[in-house]
Parts: sequence; C-alpha cells; structure tokens
Amino acid sequence: MLSHINQDNQPEMVDVSKKKVTCRTAHAQAFVDLPENIISLLQGGEIHLKKGPVFQTAIIAGVMAAKKTSELIPLCHPIGLEDCKLDIQVVEKNRVEINCYTTVEHKTGVEMEALTGASVAALTIYDMCKAMSHDISISQIHLKKKTGGKSDYIKN
Repeated sequence: MLSHINQDNQPEMVDVSKKKVTCRTAHAQAFVDLPENIISLLQGGEIHLKKGPVFQTAIIAGVMAAKKTSELIPLCHPIGLEDCKLDIQVVEKNRVEINCYTTVEHKTGVEMEALTGASVAALTIYDMCKAMSHDISISQIHLKKKTGGKSDYIKN
C-alpha cells in the first residue's frame, strides 16, 4: 500500500501525530557530467564563470531548496531542518559528484530534503553552465543512506 493514498484511493498526507521524535538523517547523491570545455575552467576545486563560482552557488541553492522541500513536494511535511550540508567535487574526468546531508529531530524523516537539495544543486550547475554548452547531463539522483524512524537504509 502506498503511504500517501488513503482507503478511498485519494491522496493524503501521512499522519505522523503518533510517531516518536527521533534523530533522523539522510544522505542523497547526484551526478552532473560536464563537457571538456567547462571542466577545463576548473581551478582549485571550483569553476569560475561570469555568473560567479558555480559550485558555491549550487551549494547555497541546494540548502535553500532542502529548506523549502514541503513547498515543492505536495505531501511532504514541513519540518524545521536542523542541518544541511552539501559537498560538490569533480570525481572523474568530466563528472561532478554532489552529496547532500540532512539532519532533524522530528517525527518524520529528511530523505526528501536531501534528495531535493542534491537535485537543485545539480540543476543550478546546469543553469550556470548552459550558456557554454547544453551537452550537460544530470543522473543517478538517489538516496544513499537514511537513519532514524522505523528503519535505517544504506544503499550498497
């Protein structure tokens, strides 16, 4: 049974009123593949363009998006996100890895916040670099790990 569908087959927010508050964490990851002409601008772990530092801007955008997840995903609970960190680095010749880590003490988890943060950071990299090339791809947005709540999850 889907968690956001009621017995009448209608969408509804999950009732977390009876759940216990626990520390919940999540780690989401995304990848951005950039063409050589963009990667060639990499200096000191950052791509500097006329629009500004690409990775630093993507980190700020990812944190902002994670904080607004309930406004973007219709049935997500609004939560007071207590921590959100993003790490962005080039891991292969033309591949950028984005990791978003979120934490909250709450009755519901922060997986969607981590996934939203990683996704928007990737989209920000695309947006800042698209004037140089549209040959940019975003892929493998996924949850790596979550803790707290009913069960923990670690992607192998």
